[in-house]
Amino acid sequence: MDRHSSSTAQRPRNSRITVAEQAATSSSAPSGTQKVIYAAILANAGIAISKFIAAAVTGSASMVAEGIHSAVDTGNELLLLIGLRRSMQRPDSAHPFGYGKAQYVWAMIVALSIFTLGGGVSIYHGILSLRDPHPIENPFWSYLVLIVAAAFEGYSWLVSRKELAQRRRDGENLWQTVRRSQDPAVFTVFIEDSAALVGIAIALAGIGLGQLLDNPYIDPSASILIGLVLICAAIILAREIGGLIIGESLDKETLDQVRQTVLREPDVELVGRLLSMQLGSEQVLLVAEVSFKRGMRVEELDQAISRLQHAVSSSFPVITKVFFDALER
Repeated sequence: MDRHSSSTAQRPRNSRITVAEQAATSSSAPSGTQKVIYAAILANAGIAISKFIAAAVTGSASMVAEGIHSAVDTGNELLLLIGLRRSMQRPDSAHPFGYGKAQYVWAMIVALSIFTLGGGVSIYHGILSLRDPHPIENPFWSYLVLIVAAAFEGYSWLVSRKELAQRRRDGENLWQTVRRSQDPAVFTVFIEDSAALVGIAIALAGIGLGQLLDNPYIDPSASILIGLVLICAAIILAREIGGLIIGESLDKETLDQVRQTVLREPDVELVGRLLSMQLGSEQVLLVAEVSFKRGMRVEELDQAISRLQHAVSSSFPVITKVFFDALER
């Protein structure tokens, strides 16, 4: 990661002005994140086309809902890719802390897209089909397409799950890792694919039960249920991404480790509050209230700050901006 740092000397010890900053800007996105997005784009694009063809042949309402779902997912991955590329821009005078939060903004647009275009349209189409239901023709093609779609979605889901598993801490389950994750692209694809697999199962059940019971109302009902699943997924995503946009802190475990790292500096007497905020998936701002030993000369203070900068940046690469504030005693 390309980094540069700056420090300010000749300042009173009790000044509340920033006394150190270590900045970083990533010129490229994490390869794992890009792999997750590209895998999802390829899978969803092929699945959407095949589902719409099957829907045209069979007249299945749930297949139309599934086709809409996959088409929306394909567009959503492209939006995530735009957000990822946008977040890689270097800081400028208009955005001195960088563009890292662009990922969160575009991911929120994805959540809204799933809610409206995915869930809303699927429910609307299901309700229309309930008013004038038609028996499914040639259901074999629906079964075939859904089974193939499950295989592709399963592959994309496994790619995103593997990436999340690599970030899992000891004792965490997968959901806890999702909640802690600061990379919206990875957990958005994971939740999307999870909803997609559930939707495929519902579509298969709707078509199969409708055929078995000779009931044309079951398939449109499955379309409505798929829409509800998508709305639930969108709400979960919006909740997680909303916290990142507002500015989530690092988790308590990481902050405790940062505190111990700062306290290991011989010239540090006390560490007060540690205030952190996500600036992007791999960018965190940290403000640390620190009290140094009394009687230190300016040169000694600068050296202690430099050591702290190095200790924090080497131990916690995601902390890309560090500010030390004088702790009032």
